[in-house]
Amino acid sequence: MSVSALFDTVPREAAAVAPTLTIRRPDDWHVHLRDGAMLKAVFPFTAAQFRRGIIMPNLVPPVTSVDAARAYRERILQARPDGSDFTALMTCYLTDTTAPDEIEHGFKEGVWAAAKLYPAGATTNAHHGVTDILKLAPVLERMEKIGMPVLVHGEATDPAVDIFDREAVFMEQEMLPLLKRHQGLKVVVEHVTTAETVELVRAHAGRAAGTITPHHLIINRTSIFQGGLRPHLYCLPVAKRERHRIALREAVTSGDGNFFIGTDTAPHLRSAKQGECCSAGVFGGATALQTYVQVFEEEGALPHFEAFASENGARFYGLPLNEGTITLEKRPCRVAAVVAVGEEDVVVFRGGEELPWALGEVRG
Repeated sequence: MSVSALFDTVPREAAAVAPTLTIRRPDDWHVHLRDGAMLKAVFPFTAAQFRRGIIMPNLVPPVTSVDAARAYRERILQARPDGSDFTALMTCYLTDTTAPDEIEHGFKEGVWAAAKLYPAGATTNAHHGVTDILKLAPVLERMEKIGMPVLVHGEATDPAVDIFDREAVFMEQEMLPLLKRHQGLKVVVEHVTTAETVELVRAHAGRAAGTITPHHLIINRTSIFQGGLRPHLYCLPVAKRERHRIALREAVTSGDGNFFIGTDTAPHLRSAKQGECCSAGVFGGATALQTYVQVFEEEGALPHFEAFASENGARFYGLPLNEGTITLEKRPCRVAAVVAVGEEDVVVFRGGEELPWALGEVRG
């Protein structure tokens, strides 16, 4: 199928002679699809690019039970665009009272692919999250036993910790002890933003992996304040110094199998992003593959792109590689600046810009 009608506002006259890159169909291992009208508005962009997606459970109320996960998956399937074969891989929102038996039941029933650990208050709709990771010991032990991955939003929530240090503090105070206590547990460090976390993942290769977003490969913390405050670039974890952005680009383009796509595409209405208290999240789902492949080209690493996009994540989760292909074309492309949601809209990361890569044909 062609995705040009959804993504491309630049005339395609040169498409026939544009250089192309064809890869196995990729997956997105960190997706916020939301619900209701927002789900219907943003889902087509993810479904057009990715064959599978790990769906985040931080709805209101959060997805904490097997029944709630089944119902949410059904709403996603009902919103799936015509002709799409996208598979939603559901996750359980962990709380202080999560029961190990419920976790095992959902995993063995094929409802949950993983469980998400939000430190309480760390990000959007995380106020039901875990107040003390030690309280999760029985749950994590059960997950370790059954081979179920835990996905960690790795930020300290102590208000005394500087926002730019919250990932580093969490990794030292919580992540390293967790990895030591549960040495058979599979852990995904979500949306890695620092050079030090890159090295932590590498030091625990095989049982730890990291997802990296497209926006953290493009922006640093200065970008948020360039020419004035730019709320649509504000996310959690917040973008860091330039040295960290460079380290992230090296990690994803190095061929290191410990890292894979996790867009953390997180749409919010413009009114929430530009309100008195800005919501955290970047809607990168509409320009994700175009951004990732641009980074790989700039770093001279296009031969490694397919592994990062289509292989590393599936292997970590123990899932089969996708059949079929998607082609990317090296030619100018522009995605609309906003996506309408009812009477409001969501601002698209890099929307309205002329991007050097465009999405082409999906086969299989």
